[in-house]
Amino acid sequence: MEIIPAIDLRDGKCVRLVQGRYDQETIYGDDPGAMAVHWERQGARRLHVVDLDGAREGEPRNLDAVGEMVRAVKAQVELGGGIRDLETARLALELGVERVIIGTAALDPDRVRAMVEALGERVMAGIDARQGRVSVRGWLETTDVKAIDLARRLASLGIRSIVFTDIVQDGMMRGPNIAALREMVEGVDAEIIASGGISTVEDVRAVRDAGAAAAIIGTALYSGRLELREAMEAAC
Repeated sequence: MEIIPAIDLRDGKCVRLVQGRYDQETIYGDDPGAMAVHWERQGARRLHVVDLDGAREGEPRNLDAVGEMVRAVKAQVELGGGIRDLETARLALELGVERVIIGTAALDPDRVRAMVEALGERVMAGIDARQGRVSVRGWLETTDVKAIDLARRLASLGIRSIVFTDIVQDGMMRGPNIAALREMVEGVDAEIIASGGISTVEDVRAVRDAGAAAAIIGTALYSGRLELREAMEAAC
């Protein structure tokens, strides 16, 4: 299982939120390029980058910072946050981003189909769930759509990779929602990448054993509670 450090961007800075709340922000650095280099030196082969401003406002707002990161490292960069149409996705890919992640746009089957047809496996989906229901617009709005139902629909439309985030666990460092993760892994014909609450070696092993293809870790790495290399070792 792959371990992927998370880098969330807001106003050009590297931050972490608690349960997706914009008023619960901790700033960890004002140089995204240097942060990308830091995680690459620690062994990361891929970086999970989210434009928080873009997620909330509907279009990427930190592309300059993303470009700095791409130029600074050889590690692959995957980007989400405000990517809601094919034109924006292509703009991100032209910066050197390896894959783009759609979230709010994932609720529109026609849009998903068009993006998959044009970009293939370079487009991923992110499903952010609160109590099993899909949240959109930077986690500010919770819909009536069940996360598992959306995941199955996306897989049927050709999405091959889904980042599944349990919002309630995100940033809390109290463990992932293994039951929900296992339901995704066993019930969806796509690779599932786990995100939210992973903060110990035991959590990494639990996510691995649940069948996740990769695990995204944020707050635990930034706080020093979990070292990237020990997480990578536990994922084997």
